[in-house]
Amino acid sequence: MKPLNNKVAVITGSSRGIGAATAVLFAKAGADVVINYHHSEKEALQVLEKVKAAGKKGIVVKADVRKEEDVKKLVDRTVQAFGKVDILINNANIAFAFKPFMEMSWEEFSVKLNDEMRSAFHLCQAVVPHMEKQGRGKIVLISSGLSRTPAEGFIAHGTAKAAIVSFAKYLALELGPKNIRTNVIAPGLVLTDATKDQPKEMHESIRNVTPLRRLAQPEDVAGAVLSLVADWNPFMNGAYLPVNGGNDMD
Repeated sequence: MKPLNNKVAVITGSSRGIGAATAVLFAKAGADVVINYHHSEKEALQVLEKVKAAGKKGIVVKADVRKEEDVKKLVDRTVQAFGKVDILINNANIAFAFKPFMEMSWEEFSVKLNDEMRSAFHLCQAVVPHMEKQGRGKIVLISSGLSRTPAEGFIAHGTAKAAIVSFAKYLALELGPKNIRTNVIAPGLVLTDATKDQPKEMHESIRNVTPLRRLAQPEDVAGAVLSLVADWNPFMNGAYLPVNGGNDMD
């Protein structure tokens, strides 16, 4: 039996990158998939075709997950289409200011923190009642290795992703007795549209200090996400799972 047989998964930011790879892998693993996008409708529809090619059902829902009303629409559409929500993958990329601390305004810093936490907060509050009703559920929050290991210019991003890690632990504590498991995936550098224009020298330096001697592809992260929500893995809760090829073994 496939590891996600008869499951319904909501994956935010799943028109491209890690989210798209996760949506396709989940479909191959037996899940019906809700593909969320904000701007990239064409790419979202392409992901939907891949989900269908894997023999599973899917829907595409436009929603800005920073807005509570859009989150409600996303979850309502899911329940209308499939009758339940088994899995939430909080993956949507939230933009941030890339600059040193002393050059950053409070507004630039706080908007990333607020948007990152607002989307995770409202998404989890929206899906948990459905998971409670079913007596089970799985939540994976996508953080970043920068939440634990700082890099210059990433203070807004790293701080917000560290907040996600702490948030996940509290969810794991409070929701665990309801058979709802919450875990964190923390990727290192992943080759996506968001990172392709970064300096080649930076990519090369990270590759050289990574024991596997390569950078992650979206499919590498998707595989780790699947491992946390698969039926064969029922006892992980509150875990922080790095996906970085051994670049940081702390």
